[in-house]
Amino acid sequence: MTNSTEFQQVQRIGIIGGSGLQQLPGLEDIRLVEIETAFGQPSSPVTLGTLNGVPVAFVQRHGVGHTIPPASINVRANIAALRHVGCTQLLSVSAVGSLSHDAPPGSFVLIDQFIDRTIQRDKTFFGPGLVGHVPFGNPVCGRMHAVLAKSVKTTDVQALDSGTYVVMEGPQFSTRAESNLYRQWGGTVIGMTAMPEAKLAREAELCYAMIAIPTDFDCWHESHEDVNAALVAQRMADTFTLTRRLVTEAVSRLGKHRGACPCGCDRALDTAVMTAPEHRDPAMVDRLLTVAPNAMHLRSNKD
Repeated sequence: MTNSTEFQQVQRIGIIGGSGLQQLPGLEDIRLVEIETAFGQPSSPVTLGTLNGVPVAFVQRHGVGHTIPPASINVRANIAALRHVGCTQLLSVSAVGSLSHDAPPGSFVLIDQFIDRTIQRDKTFFGPGLVGHVPFGNPVCGRMHAVLAKSVKTTDVQALDSGTYVVMEGPQFSTRAESNLYRQWGGTVIGMTAMPEAKLAREAELCYAMIAIPTDFDCWHESHEDVNAALVAQRMADTFTLTRRLVTEAVSRLGKHRGACPCGCDRALDTAVMTAPEHRDPAMVDRLLTVAPNAMHLRSNKD
């Protein structure tokens, strides 16, 4: 891993873009950083720069050229890399299918809840020798979510200020029966990448929020064609200008945040660890501290 000392003087906004944001125009003072984390390599080099004067760090979720399928994304490394360069807030942008008439293609949804249906992914920084359970009832940072809501009004884009993201395993799209089931569950949108991203951000004591961009009506809507990859790509191209405008406005506002998070995101590990201090694996603790550097209280007296 590269020396993190040079990055710690600057608080950055981390941005993870997928199908909905594969590049970040408007960046200045650009620098690419190759990082090897304790959890492996992130999906792409980390792009450092400033957006409207705010320091940011950008990772392409699926890799350069969209080469990494959803279940193979090394989310732990992505989170660790963004932490490494000084990120304290994480803004995620994701293309999704809509499960609701209220979230038509081309609009935006400010996600505040998730239903996790994934089964193949590494979902925690904890493990044998260090057992932890973070609170996750409110998976999105309320302070960040409020900023996104204000940014929507400023940029005058069509958006729902709340929504539930159903995270499917993929890589295939839904069957019609599944799509209708998720609608009955109260899902607003469906996609393949929000988990374990949100869970790992909480374990890393990062504030986290997500902008979801519906590109289609999945396969439940009888009056619209079923989703396919070409349709998703075209719709994302169509909404790119609005996406860029919303992200830029949100970053400008998020960059003003200082001090402790009022929602406690930055203190998520204070009450999370079950393992008694004398039984904690020092190597596991050290590895966790690379993504949650403020959790030094987890070291036992013997360390």
